Amino acid sequence: MKDLSPGTVARTIALILALFNQAMTMSGHKIIDVADDDIYQAVSLIFTIAASLAAWWKNNSFTAAAKEADKYLSDLKSEVK
Repeated sequence: MKDLSPGTVARTIALILALFNQAMTMSGHKIIDVADDDIYQAVSLIFTIAASLAAWWKNNSFTAAAKEADKYLSDLKSEVK
């Protein structure tokens, strides 16, 4: 059990919770009551956060000077290798 990655543990716990919720729903008990709008909002939020982080992390050069500096940096990196 020590060799399990945190991702494996998280996915296993999520699977167990989903199976438990499904079994309870089939027996007429709503444990996790989620509406379609809630799912849409959660997916939309995750997409917005991911897009925001990608845009923030990535170097976005708009000006000619910035593009020239990116090319210069790329040339420097290729010389080192």
